[in-house]
Amino acid sequence: MVDPVRRDVVAGAQTVVIKVGTNVLAGPTGHLDRHRIESLADQLHRVRESGRKVVLVTSGAIGAGVGKLGLGKRPTDLAHLQACAAVGQSALMQLYQECLTRYGIHTAQILLTADDFENRVRYLNARNTISTLFEYGALPIINENDTVSVAEIKFGDNDHLAAMVTNLLLAPLLVLLTNVDGLYSDDPRTNPDAQLLPTVPNIDSSVTGLAAATKSALGTGGMESKLKAARLVTVAGEAVIMANGSLDGILDRVFAGEPVGTLFLPHGEGVSSRKRWFGLTVRPKGILWLDHGARKAVSEGKSLLPIGVTEVDGEFEKGDVVSLCADGGSEVARGLTNYSAAEARRIRGLNTDHIPAVLGSLPYAELVHRDNLVLTS
Repeated sequence: MVDPVRRDVVAGAQTVVIKVGTNVLAGPTGHLDRHRIESLADQLHRVRESGRKVVLVTSGAIGAGVGKLGLGKRPTDLAHLQACAAVGQSALMQLYQECLTRYGIHTAQILLTADDFENRVRYLNARNTISTLFEYGALPIINENDTVSVAEIKFGDNDHLAAMVTNLLLAPLLVLLTNVDGLYSDDPRTNPDAQLLPTVPNIDSSVTGLAAATKSALGTGGMESKLKAARLVTVAGEAVIMANGSLDGILDRVFAGEPVGTLFLPHGEGVSSRKRWFGLTVRPKGILWLDHGARKAVSEGKSLLPIGVTEVDGEFEKGDVVSLCADGGSEVARGLTNYSAAEARRIRGLNTDHIPAVLGSLPYAELVHRDNLVLTS
């Protein structure tokens, strides 16, 4: 059976990002499951044969290292996690290459940290490199550079990395392969009446509330991280399909338009490459807290004026990315500020006509101009 909505989503996706989790690739002890990787390689070949450009974001390096070193369980401290990644990454890539060589596919390893996305030049370089690999017919295989990542530059999990790669490439579709069938109405492990949700039109608070606050045995993510990643992609105007990567032929079924897993529909219009970078990639340096009127104006696509700001948190300079939040802590948008934090504190709550008296001039009427704003809710 083919779902016409999914058929249209898949048909329009000529560039796709596929993310596979540790628990799909490895057994309970962390040893890589060769059969599953061979099956994945076989399906990736068929997706590429359909004329699509494919990027694989893979977990599994730390899990593979755990298995290869005979540890039995995942370490908890940074040094041992990084050592496992160093051992496991080479084994992971070797297995991918062995399984893909039979199809004449060259694999290209790309290891990234969040800092690579924060820096605009490196961000664009990453996109150019991937585009060139497409020209050569190679398969980009991306993972976080766990051997050097620390708390300040980590993505947090590969779900988030996959979402950022999707936005980097303006890819119309992200496929998240995990060890569950999709998003359920409740936790199916504790509620036998939980129902699989085939389609989610919008990831709002009622949807995020369905995520069980759990993590997998070998991986770092859970349903909460997958919903955050899906939100990051759908708010940019692209689609996400979450499905069970442990099932044989799951990618074949996804790209045939079958109703497997959960489809998250695009939320709103597409976002430009520039806005995806500062609005959905770069981490904000501070927060501008909005009153009700400012929240409404920003939500309608208008600029943020100083009069609508009640508080300023953080330290930032002109041109930095800031988060625009409403009372209660919910983020409304992100944007590039026209003023530093010190200046913003001095003019918050003021009518534009009063700014020259405080700053000595009126460099900008807006704290954040609408052309430099991206809605995130």
